[in-house]
Amino acid sequence: MARPTVPPVTLPVLGEDEPFPVRRVYLVGRNYVDHIREMKEGDERDPPFFFQKPTDSVMPPDSVVDYPPETSDFQFEVELVAVIGSEARNVTPEQAPDYVFGYAVGLDLTRRDRQREACKRGVAWEVGKSFDQSAPCGLIAPVSAVGHIVSGEIKIDVNGERRQTGDILHMIWKVPEIIANLSRSYVLKPGDLIYTGTPAGVGAVVPGDRLDASVAGLPPLTITIGEPRHQAA
Repeated sequence: MARPTVPPVTLPVLGEDEPFPVRRVYLVGRNYVDHIREMKEGDERDPPFFFQKPTDSVMPPDSVVDYPPETSDFQFEVELVAVIGSEARNVTPEQAPDYVFGYAVGLDLTRRDRQREACKRGVAWEVGKSFDQSAPCGLIAPVSAVGHIVSGEIKIDVNGERRQTGDILHMIWKVPEIIANLSRSYVLKPGDLIYTGTPAGVGAVVPGDRLDASVAGLPPLTITIGEPRHQAA
């Protein structure tokens, strides 16, 4: 039997012809106070915690994302994504910006009912968070083009209606602190994406919905929710 050939996962880069290969996908949980209050979970002073999604869960801009199986509560979370451009080990917050290649708009798509079931059972969130096509990501804007994103509106519209809005400035843990914290537990390498948390306003979507997500200063991200494609054997 022939060995499978797995194509690399890549994302487009603003102003460049060469795509950016994705290595790992890290996400920060509960990083906006209003979202913590909205979800009624966690303490507003908790240190940051992280989880991961599969690399091949990353979907490029303008994708049709299949409505996933085993959920009746499929929700969006708009996030700023920091893209790592060089190897980082145990760096300080002051050093961290030097390791950022660029930024993008991302969506942490969530099977909320499955996540809540996992929380009640005291088990990992993987079933609710780490599934196929669950990490759409927009065009990467290099730091050389847009600078470092430290403030500005973050928002999402569903079918033209505003559903989430906030400001990057209101993150509990800022991007340099997130990178520094992660780099103490993992060796960060070029191609790592770090989704940095979502503000309040998360909600459910259904097939046919169009999601337009944006962060001030970055190329917007648009996806459409498609029909379920998972079928029993």
